[in-house]
Amino acid sequence: MSDTDVRDLIIIGGGPAGYTAALYAARANLNPLVIEGVTFGGQLMITSDVENYPGYPGGVLGPQMMQDFRAQAERFGAEYLTDDVTEVDFSERPFRVKVGDDEYLARAVIVATGASARQLGLESERALQGKGVSYCAVCDAAFFREKNVVVVGGGDSAMEEAIFLTKFAEKVTIVHRREEFRASPIMLDRARANSKIEWITYAVVDEVLGEEGKVTAVKIHDVSTDETREIPADGLFVAIGHDPNTSLFLEQLDHDKAGYLAVEPGSTATNIKGVFAAGDVVDHTYRQAVTAAGTGAMAALDAERLLAEEEGHEATALAAPRLEAEKETAEV
Repeated sequence: MSDTDVRDLIIIGGGPAGYTAALYAARANLNPLVIEGVTFGGQLMITSDVENYPGYPGGVLGPQMMQDFRAQAERFGAEYLTDDVTEVDFSERPFRVKVGDDEYLARAVIVATGASARQLGLESERALQGKGVSYCAVCDAAFFREKNVVVVGGGDSAMEEAIFLTKFAEKVTIVHRREEFRASPIMLDRARANSKIEWITYAVVDEVLGEEGKVTAVKIHDVSTDETREIPADGLFVAIGHDPNTSLFLEQLDHDKAGYLAVEPGSTATNIKGVFAAGDVVDHTYRQAVTAAGTGAMAALDAERLLAEEEGHEATALAAPRLEAEKETAEV
């Protein structure tokens, strides 16, 4: 299709949510265009082994899993553009999605641009991502059985990560720049009551040390004494928050104060008819590949049903089984 044709569906974002939406939409003959971004694949591209996604009993590398997702949708006709969206216009339909000087038109759009974990900004942190540096305890804690790990952060997320890690690690050290914590009192009390958790305050991480591609220690800087020291550690979990990748949409789509897009309860529909949102752009609670993929499927279902209704006929490949089941129930 040329960029002047009006497509049924454009999916913005290439991660678990975007690729799953593409798979469902392609199988429904919506011929989706997936503008996956230059850094496609989402946070799984900096994840090494994934052991908690169904269908991979032996585990899988994060980048490989995203390649599998992508190829499966492509098999059914999904079209990809590996570039970043620079502007959107949802003021009228067809919606306009710009990539540089090129403009694409669509009757429906799914926003699945994900979220980004905040990083410390250290070169050594980037070098050891997926090799001991992690941003998700639920994803990676099992790799640190009987190990010593460091958690950086002072909010509820950091406390939750630390408490979860104690189910696997021998010792968890929380490093925080201040003595006061942003975490809620109840979460702070739970963490303080855990005998496996140790605390270092008035300190920041200066460097992540590693040998043979694995984390061996964390160098911290005491901001009160200006001294530095090394903490032996097998892993570093950075828990200083996430930012949804939604800046492009905030002037047009409803969102909460943190920038996560708002959708109707029980749906992926945003405040603009024909625009749907899926994955970590709406989810600041679970942030898992499997939940993102689930909402990606939901968004494709929602988009296909809307387009079918507007054309005056029932939904096809996606919704037909459910519609038939509802019809049979009604007849009974």
